[in-house]
Amino acid sequence: MTSPLLSVRDLTVSFRGGAEEAVRGVSFELRRGEVLGLVGESGSGKSLTALAVLGLPPGGARVSGSVRLDGTELVGAPSRELDRVRGRRIAMVFQDPLSAFTPVYRIGEQLAEAVRVHTPVSKAVAAERAVELLDLVGIPEPRRRAEAFPHEFSGGMRQRAMIAMAVAHDPDVLLADEPTTALDVTVQAQVLDVLRTAREATGAALLLVSHDLGVIAGTADRVAVMYAGRLVESAPVDELFARPAMPYTLGLLGAVPRPGAPLVPLPGTPPRPGARPDGCPFAPRCPLATDECRRHEPELTPLAGGGPGRGVACLRPEEVVGRTPGEIFRRGAVSDPSAAVQVAASGPPAAAPVAASDPSAAVPSAVVPGAVTDPPAVSHPPADEPVLTVRGLTRTFPLRSPGLLRRRTGTVYAVDGVDLDLRAGRTLGLVGESGSGKSTTLDTILSLSAPESGTVDVLGHRADRIDRATRRALRGDVQIVFQDPMASLDPRLPVADLVAEGPRAQGMGGAATDARVRELIGLVGLDPVRDLGRFPHEFSGGQRQRIGIARALAVRPRLLLLDEPVSALDVSVRAGVLDLLGSLRTRFGFASLLVSHDLAVVRHMADDIAVMYLGATVERGPAEEVFARPRHPYTRALLAAAPVPDPPAERARAARRVLLAGDPPSPTTRVDGCRFRSRCPLYAVLPEADRGRCAGEVPTGEGGVACHDPERREY
Repeated sequence: MTSPLLSVRDLTVSFRGGAEEAVRGVSFELRRGEVLGLVGESGSGKSLTALAVLGLPPGGARVSGSVRLDGTELVGAPSRELDRVRGRRIAMVFQDPLSAFTPVYRIGEQLAEAVRVHTPVSKAVAAERAVELLDLVGIPEPRRRAEAFPHEFSGGMRQRAMIAMAVAHDPDVLLADEPTTALDVTVQAQVLDVLRTAREATGAALLLVSHDLGVIAGTADRVAVMYAGRLVESAPVDELFARPAMPYTLGLLGAVPRPGAPLVPLPGTPPRPGARPDGCPFAPRCPLATDECRRHEPELTPLAGGGPGRGVACLRPEEVVGRTPGEIFRRGAVSDPSAAVQVAASGPPAAAPVAASDPSAAVPSAVVPGAVTDPPAVSHPPADEPVLTVRGLTRTFPLRSPGLLRRRTGTVYAVDGVDLDLRAGRTLGLVGESGSGKSTTLDTILSLSAPESGTVDVLGHRADRIDRATRRALRGDVQIVFQDPMASLDPRLPVADLVAEGPRAQGMGGAATDARVRELIGLVGLDPVRDLGRFPHEFSGGQRQRIGIARALAVRPRLLLLDEPVSALDVSVRAGVLDLLGSLRTRFGFASLLVSHDLAVVRHMADDIAVMYLGATVERGPAEEVFARPRHPYTRALLAAAPVPDPPAERARAARRVLLAGDPPSPTTRVDGCRFRSRCPLYAVLPEADRGRCAGEVPTGEGGVACHDPERREY
């Protein structure tokens, strides 16, 4: 064992003169070349820990404890000494590269500036080094790209440029704060590969902060789990995923959708720094908590029978090891997954009380079934009949020159040949990279108007042939849940008015509307008495999304459009919302069109899959078949890039993974032939005769796949 390169001891970050501790006594070590994954929910203190290690805590923060870099103490060091260390010996990859780069300077200029801060070289030499760094992280045409501004880079390219800046001086330690958040799975795989390459080239140790357990499984050597500002478990990555010893860790793993395993939502929310309960801070959410747990907060101590580096902060780890999430967090043990509800159990798990297993059981007793009358609606097809049929859908947007005249200079082909089929009671998952046209497709369907070209049939009505009265009736039958719940809810209205807007617009009476609102608020796991008068800013992100779902269901839709409904949520909150959507679909029988870049979510929710690339559908079929036997090379690449929370499986997949090169072509230029061929790994190995067909002939999409040779896989 080598001596630690980075040693953190009893690191504490507090605010308000020490009254609120956001990071509490965190200790860990990093050795050269090692990767430590730091995981936990939002607010657990992960990012703040990384910033404090770098000596960049937020204003007003008080940092205590010890951070030693190769024996040199950083906490309390003078600013001049920290300036010599930052960037040269310890560097950071920030979560949002667009905010981290200065928007008015070119990428090459900023990289060259980072080089010259610690190395006395000329501007010309620094500029050449900037080009070398961009080439190192896999940015195509690095010399030309060095002249671009940050806004001219895609999200993945900006993140790669941020990594290039971080490794400019071959640092000893890299801190990566959620480096793949909000990135597509293909871009995420590219960024992780660049991080791996950079770490191997520099020999740096890596502290990887992430809430994505699949990313941690495939990247980390050891894992540290944070909760309420403290480390609650640490272990080698294989052992932690196979035998978690802390109920919180087990709950995080159970909340991740995975094939063949039930989704087990983790109840409650983390406590705020100034409102932590006495004893173990996880006790209000833990089914195993006893009175002793509520009196004493356990320290992180070695696990009995565990190997080196195995620690846990729990009084009853022996009741956790070897158990499944479902055995500890039984479905329905807490009826409100959005609120911090205490679940007490004085005995073993088998004796714990069990409440209703279906969120729909939370309907207030005052609500009488059948008391709410539905507004007049158009006729609906019977079960398993088509709810939505889309053929050859296209939608374009004009490109205009800047200035007063705003002349048209080109066209954006946002949607360019989409085919979809959705039947009653089923969920269709629409997947693809950012910019593939998924959300534009939803917007076009939701407009219920004549498309630019192609056909859209909704509930048996052609969108280009319906009259005004029918369109108004269909508005209640087609609803949407947006990606950002805060942006989709009027901040000036209380919850009662937000949910009541739809029924009132459909002509429902006041008493019936009030009863409908109370019913739905109970169904989504909120309190019909306490929460109706509150405003959106008074709720957490997961609770706001539940309000958005209640609002969409208030008019009893037959088709629900879901636009990335859980992408902005923590893994634990996401599981609760997904579980809620599944229960509500069973109860109300609506069909849903789910847009998501998270393939684990799609696999859990969808009955059928449609894959989009550059505005067109490239593969369609039942979800089980598409996930088990993907036929289009793009679908295979998407599935291969999606990480799984299983370290051995993820390492095996990574060894044979084929990364897609670059980003999709610009939608401002129509591509002749197969639009995927510029990135297709199969096209790169085809004989010249077959390449000609791909370049000149558009695949027909027969058999549900738009590929000339879908059975060919030799690449």
